[in-house]
Amino acid sequence: MDARRSQTSERSGEQQRRQPGEDGARGLRQTLRRLYHGRTAAARRFQISVLTIDLAIIAFFILSPLLPRGPLFFWLDYSVAALLALDLAARALAAHDVGRWLRQPTTLVDVFILATMLAPLWLANLGFLRVLRIWTLAHTDLVWAPLRRSKYRTWEDPVRAIVSLVTFLFVVTGFVYTFFKHPEGAAVPDGKVIENYVDALYFTVATVTTTGFGDITLQGAAGKLTSVVVMIVGISLFVRLAQAIFRPSKVTYRCPKCALLKHDYDAVHCKACGEILCIPDEDD
Repeated sequence: MDARRSQTSERSGEQQRRQPGEDGARGLRQTLRRLYHGRTAAARRFQISVLTIDLAIIAFFILSPLLPRGPLFFWLDYSVAALLALDLAARALAAHDVGRWLRQPTTLVDVFILATMLAPLWLANLGFLRVLRIWTLAHTDLVWAPLRRSKYRTWEDPVRAIVSLVTFLFVVTGFVYTFFKHPEGAAVPDGKVIENYVDALYFTVATVTTTGFGDITLQGAAGKLTSVVVMIVGISLFVRLAQAIFRPSKVTYRCPKCALLKHDYDAVHCKACGEILCIPDEDD
């Protein structure tokens, strides 16, 4: 009995010694979960602040090809990298399953974006993919949760389609500018070439819309194949945008039984399983 009591006291002593650190880590994770996924006033203020910072980071990524490469640019670049690293670490702590969170495509894209910022000399030609931050941001509840709770929740599908189109435009613009920019001082071939970022954006928009003015063209077989891919994907995105705008609106509401998300606004039963739904009215 004495031996058992001593063992029990030793274990309780070890638990007491471990408890402060464990409680601190557990408390931090719970706080981050409440801030990232909660619906309280404090959580919403935090989420709006994070969303504002993300939008500023995306603006920096879009404008970075136009900014001069000086000390100020590199200071901003590494500051943004620090913010991204801090955000990834906080999201990892807030995740209920870190392994599953790490396997998500949005997380992998964010990690790659961070790598392009920490190793700009090694991954310089892939810097245009930083604009994919728009896509990762569009797949978080920080954007859609407030919209779904408002009277504008019917806008979700059109806004998602617009975000996909804008992301594609800027990714293609960065790709064209990176790989097809005409070298300075080289002879200009027939047809106007890509000389700056605005030229790349102009060519991308003209190609995606299939306008095809022809005043700016990509040279060689690689340029022609790039134009073909841009036109095909661009048409698909425009069709998706048109469908999201003109097709009958759906409400995003998760069925409690089968987890189906899209339902008609006047639906009483789930189409998939027949479960009774309690979809809130627009004015709720």
